[in-house]
Amino acid sequence: MPRFGLARGDALRFIAPRSGTMHLDLIKQALLASYRSDGGINHVDGPNLPSQASVNQLAADCMHLLFPGYFEESGLTERALPAHVGGLLERIDQRLVAEIEKCLRFAKTDAPAARARECTTSFLAQLPALRKLVQTDVTAAYRGDPAARSIDEIIVAYPCVLVISIQRLAHVLYHQRVPLLPRMLTEYAHERTGCDIHPGARLGDHFFIDHGTGVVIGETATVGSHVKLYQGVTLGAKSFETDPDGNPVKGVKRHPDIGDYVTIYAHATVLGGDTTIGARSIIGSNVWLMKSIPADSVAYFKGDSVAIRSRRKNDALVGHGKHGEAADAPEGEWQI
Repeated sequence: MPRFGLARGDALRFIAPRSGTMHLDLIKQALLASYRSDGGINHVDGPNLPSQASVNQLAADCMHLLFPGYFEESGLTERALPAHVGGLLERIDQRLVAEIEKCLRFAKTDAPAARARECTTSFLAQLPALRKLVQTDVTAAYRGDPAARSIDEIIVAYPCVLVISIQRLAHVLYHQRVPLLPRMLTEYAHERTGCDIHPGARLGDHFFIDHGTGVVIGETATVGSHVKLYQGVTLGAKSFETDPDGNPVKGVKRHPDIGDYVTIYAHATVLGGDTTIGARSIIGSNVWLMKSIPADSVAYFKGDSVAIRSRRKNDALVGHGKHGEAADAPEGEWQI
């Protein structure tokens, strides 16, 4: 039978068989050799990496804890609630401390078991406050989408609830400097919603992502309160600083800051760590911005250019109420 192999230059090419099918033992030996030469193997004889299945279950259990009764297969009674919450907390505690310890051993952290216990206890202690914050996101989604019929519909059916909730949980671990695990948690939500929010991004309260698919928010982005994004929005980086060897410099500000009560419509792109979108501004669909704009601005395409003008009183934002109204500002328009 035909088979494929790596030719010179590591290009995959067709290889005609010498005699019959390659025996499984030969395939095994070839795979073992590739592990030694090409990597991509999980630290054999070294620290084990976190289990993807375990991390996914951790994310799911956290969603059950944030919204008890919404994702269970059978009904939950008030009488059964304490035991239900207690069981979830115990499972999350055991799983989280184990996965954090793996992450810390991978990073060669001193006293990984004790540090994992400390991080887990601190994380769990923040759950009541996190839950209160997530509820503001649910409220923002309900108020910001005229198609929403109930709060219950928002929780069980809107992708923004999952992706924002998981990011807020992962953000706690990110600030505890736990490696690997925060990104694995946000990837659980990414693959289910199509939204990629880095665990390092700072999100304000009452955050709503409508539709969701294709939204990307980078590590050093900040998003103010009462911000609304539509599908395909990117809050990204212009370029990367590099060291003398050409490698990206880590830890520098690369992504934009979005002010309070800003709305960014579908497929708009805002780039750069020195870019700020002023409060109460509106960014139109498909706009590409790499420069800051002041508060109470509207950015939109006019011909082949992006035009910026001051917001008018009648530029209303759905679901924002009086605090999202434009302030008095001089008329005027300029292009970038």
